[in-house]
Amino acid sequence: MSETIPFSGKVLSDLPLELGEGPTFDPATGTAWWFNIKGRELHELHLETGRKTLHALPFMGSVLAVIDPKRQLIASDRGLFIRDTISGELTAYAALESNPGNRSNDGRVHPSGSLWVSTMGRKAEKEAGAIYHVAKGAVTRIYGGISIPNGICFSPDGTTGYFVDSAINHIMRVDLDPKTGLPGGEATVFSDQSGNPGDVDGSVCDADGRIWNARWGQGAVDVYTPEGTHIARHAVPASQSSCPAFIGAKADRLLVTSAWQDMDDAARKADAKAGQTFELGVTVNGRFEPAYTL
Repeated sequence: MSETIPFSGKVLSDLPLELGEGPTFDPATGTAWWFNIKGRELHELHLETGRKTLHALPFMGSVLAVIDPKRQLIASDRGLFIRDTISGELTAYAALESNPGNRSNDGRVHPSGSLWVSTMGRKAEKEAGAIYHVAKGAVTRIYGGISIPNGICFSPDGTTGYFVDSAINHIMRVDLDPKTGLPGGEATVFSDQSGNPGDVDGSVCDADGRIWNARWGQGAVDVYTPEGTHIARHAVPASQSSCPAFIGAKADRLLVTSAWQDMDDAARKADAKAGQTFELGVTVNGRFEPAYTL
């Protein structure tokens, strides 16, 4: 039976976001980044000084991949863009989909320097979404027919990929070519969570190959071994916990985003920290996400 660990961390940002998502960390600048997808915002937090900056976006951004300290790759409902870190200037990089009814959602950089990024219907239409592999500007559709694609992450050696469809609650596993990040076989069910409360959402994979998965609707981050055993649940003080990311100089801290999406006034009052951004009070054996290779 897995252990449940009460929340002992802190609030990193008390600004309530409608859909906090897509956190990542740039170790070169000591900066955490995440999105308010529905609010068209990019949030920046310099950990050492506590300096927080909000950047308005002209689109719904959801994934940020570090290229170098001066450039970032952003996935959005209008495609992929390169963002100048200092000026905020955006330059079109590549198209994802031509369907205006879809937007980008989850994504992570593979150890090879390629990017996996997903799309979904703006109203979570059934099986409208897909997952794409992006390498040096080339976009390849690798999975389709997904309603709410989430949980993209990779083993430290790049030989295994994970993803979920939150509408089904299956965490999927697939063998990958570690040199490219492309699938080398059929995806199989890693953990069937369809009979349990809440939705499997965003994930990260630590240096030991364990998967840390945010559980939307349960206010938690669940931990799974590489064999698929659920070994721990870390409580989060907001029910709609959405996505974790390793942060800090040693990647030994865990940031978690949350959301107040679809909550009425009564629900938001009852869930007072909904949409805030947290740090779990736990030391983790994390690792920095690789940079995207142009």
